[in-house]
Amino acid sequence: MKLTRYQWMVLFAAWLGWGFDIFDGLLFNYVAPNCVPTLLGLTIGSSEAKTATLYWTGLITSILLLGWAFGGIFFGYIADRIGRTKTLLITMLLYAIGTASCAFAPNIQTLMLFRLIASLGIGGEWAAGASMVAEVMPPKYRVEAGALLYTSASMGLFLASSVNYLVSRVLFSASPEVSWRYVFLAGLIPAAVAISIRFFVKEPEAWESQKGQKPPSIGEIFAPGIRKATISGLSVAVIALLTWWSCNSFIPVVASGLAQVAVKAQAIPANQVQIVIEEWKTSITNSFNFGGLIGTLLTIPAAKILGRKWMFAIYFVLSSLAVTFTFGGAHSGTLNVWCWLYFAIGLTVFGIFGSFTFYLPELFPTRLRATGSGFCYNAGRIITAIGPFLVGQIASSKVNALQGAFEVLFIIGFIPLLGIVIMPWVIETKGEKGEKSSLY
Repeated sequence: MKLTRYQWMVLFAAWLGWGFDIFDGLLFNYVAPNCVPTLLGLTIGSSEAKTATLYWTGLITSILLLGWAFGGIFFGYIADRIGRTKTLLITMLLYAIGTASCAFAPNIQTLMLFRLIASLGIGGEWAAGASMVAEVMPPKYRVEAGALLYTSASMGLFLASSVNYLVSRVLFSASPEVSWRYVFLAGLIPAAVAISIRFFVKEPEAWESQKGQKPPSIGEIFAPGIRKATISGLSVAVIALLTWWSCNSFIPVVASGLAQVAVKAQAIPANQVQIVIEEWKTSITNSFNFGGLIGTLLTIPAAKILGRKWMFAIYFVLSSLAVTFTFGGAHSGTLNVWCWLYFAIGLTVFGIFGSFTFYLPELFPTRLRATGSGFCYNAGRIITAIGPFLVGQIASSKVNALQGAFEVLFIIGFIPLLGIVIMPWVIETKGEKGEKSSLY
């Protein structure tokens, strides 16, 4: 792409912000099999611990999503009032401090509180970063820049799984009841990045030119002329978010269960069990992550050649096929087989999110861009929050927790098909003013 050095710097700053957003947002899911039993006084790896981990992973993830939703809506509104870079700094500091505080949680209730604090910043960062990139990039390269911005989510997932592996498998493999606290401490890393961004990135000219106008309000995104755009963005976001969070939140739990099945089948010595479990968790997560990276990049040709509506339709159909095929069969098989299955889920369920960083900003004018984009991308999380909670609740109520998780996730696989139903109400922005102009 023919961009100036400053435009690349803005893209990189937002890229880091979103990547660390995902990193901090998902650390809990990787440490949950060790963290939850420790805080509840249960033996790690016991049947009671597995059931409790499913339940609390669903509940805490749902609380995270609710905080994410309110934080995204609130800070999206703030970003339109005080600016993109200031909001980026505030939100990154908030989620970094909130995540690191989890390392000192004495009980599960305190952990939930710290996760809620972190979630407010996690939700707010996306609206500020996506709006900043959309306003700084030339119209010709806005799709590419938006998709590249979202590739940082794969970086965040990879970093989260790698930090967990390094701490849990290498540094503290003999102390799983302690290792998770050090994993949470790594959540402080984004704080240093946030401060650096504030010094080197200025407010976009498009936002600066709007400063003297009437302050935006959330109610305006439902006004005539804007309402259809809001409904369009919110509809596709809700379906994608519900599928992604229901699947992704339980990757470590499902991977741990699959690893334990393999351990029993292969008669692996007791002192090697935890090592095998961590290997499965890391390998499956990385496969999902790599699939998501490829899927994210594929939104570029799909959006530019086929248009946004066809792109969404194809991704939704393929997401449904990938999830139902993966969880509709037996919960056995080699690690390689499961890596390929999760690669397919990542390619589709994860990959579709590469489009939101360019599609949602295209729907709204400058003075409402962060407010509208933030609302569409994050209000859906209020609805989405029920997904992980129900998966954890239902799966934990089964005698066989792993089988229960499979049954619920199989049903989740039909949710993307709702995307085909709502397609007549989805606004096509290919070739429209949101793409052609400097985002009015």
